[in-house]
This record gives sequence, structure tokens and C-alpha cells, in this order.
Amino acid sequence: MSLPEPQSGLVISYSYVWRHEAARGREEGVKDRPCVIVTAVERKSTGEAIVTVFPVTHREPDDPMNAVEIPLVTKQRLGLDLERSWIMIDEANRFEWPGYDLRKIPGRDAYDYGLLPPRLFEHVLAKARARFRRGGAKVIKR
Repeated sequence: MSLPEPQSGLVISYSYVWRHEAARGREEGVKDRPCVIVTAVERKSTGEAIVTVFPVTHREPDDPMNAVEIPLVTKQRLGLDLERSWIMIDEANRFEWPGYDLRKIPGRDAYDYGLLPPRLFEHVLAKARARFRRGGAKVIKR
């Protein structure tokens, strides 16, 4: 299986490091989880892509302004489980693609679940911009 091209809106399997884990010195994620690529920027001098991802979690957010719930129909199309899930927009990981924490999806010969629908991804971006105006997301560079 070849690696997908990194693009905004792609949901990948990734070993995400949460902000509280990074604060305790963790360099490896505790578990692999779906993450949404928010930006994929190519460096001019090296040609390498720098990717920023938001994590997906089952944990309901303390503040609804910091997350976007994924509709059940989208979860079904992507092949995710059917529990309620949220894309957290108050923190992110940034890494050089593909990085050592990109993971194959269990039971599949793939690293990605597919793309979020454009309207849902635009909603994520709009909430992320509003969050940025309130103080921005905490980005963990990996």
C-alpha cells in the first residue's frame, strides 16, 4: 500500500500526542487515532510536506466551541466506529510527512479513512479560525 498524498480534509490514522502528554515529556502517542489533516504545506527548499492535524476523540468536549462533532453518516462512509466523535480544534500536532507516527488502519491496507465532506471541513476551518481569534490552538511539533 502506498502512502496517500497529504491534503487538507484527509482523515489519517496517527499516533497523536495530546498537549497534556507532551507537557509530561511524552514523545510517543498512547494510541493510534483518526486525525484530520488541517494543512499540508510543502517546503520550497526540500520538497517535504509539513502537516498539521487535529485529533478525533470519543470524549465529549468540555467546551463545545473547541470541537466539531462528526455526523454519523460521515463516520459510516469513512469506516469509523459508530460512537459519537469530535474533531478537537484547540490543539494540534505538526510533523514532517509521513513521519514515524503515521499508522496503518487496523484490518485495512491503508493509512487513511478518506476525506471529510467539503462542507464539514469548511465548518471545522471556520471554528478553528474563530478559536484562533480567541487564542489559537496549542500546536505540538513532532
